[in-house]
Amino acid sequence: MLVAAAVCPCPPLLVPEVAAGAAPELDAARAAVTDALGVLAASRPDLLVVVGPAGKSGRGVHPEGTRGSFSGFGVDLDVCLGRPDAGDANRDTDGAGSGSPERELPPSLAVAAWLLERTGWSDAPVEGLGVGEPLEAERCVRTGAQIGGRAGRVALLVMGDASACRTLKAPGYLDERAEAFDVEVARALGAADVTALKALDIDLAYELKTAGRAPWQVLAGAAEGAGLGGALLYDDAPYGVGYLVAAWS
Repeated sequence: MLVAAAVCPCPPLLVPEVAAGAAPELDAARAAVTDALGVLAASRPDLLVVVGPAGKSGRGVHPEGTRGSFSGFGVDLDVCLGRPDAGDANRDTDGAGSGSPERELPPSLAVAAWLLERTGWSDAPVEGLGVGEPLEAERCVRTGAQIGGRAGRVALLVMGDASACRTLKAPGYLDERAEAFDVEVARALGAADVTALKALDIDLAYELKTAGRAPWQVLAGAAEGAGLGGALLYDDAPYGVGYLVAAWS
């Protein structure tokens, strides 16, 4: 059963080495994320599942020990999801089993791995799941329900940004619908409103370049019937992209 969740944005700019001189601009977001991860640790889970948006090559399960890199962002920095030695344990005897972490983490899960390393996560085994933007709401919810049933005490770290159309300089340019969409998402995440998250408009989310839609709906499926409460810890759009941090417990 799901006992806790942390919802975090996933821009590589959260990593100070990537942000470089602009790093202080996201200090408040990093502090909120640290608080959210503290809620996960306090829940004493048996399993932590990290869910984040991913392109085709990064979709699917990423076992503990899978590595990621920020070299694509011009930074010589590598990360590992959970225990570095878990990758060896996940391999078959010939080293080529389905559990072998051959693929790199997609960027969203690499950011999550960095966050977990930064906060010294060692409370439970970790597994990553990359979900594609086109994944239908029903499949997201079913996937979440399956995750919630995988252990007696399951925690979720849910990575994903809100709309990318909040200002003229935003990656998706200005869309007048973006702010209202983000306000409703922020309300739903802050209230742990599973029904509202399930009902998010997929087409609108796509048009607003909302990377977090599918991961949030996975969360909704996992949280169904868990009776969790929520708190919104951060809500801003410093680069025209909505960044939200919430904690459920």
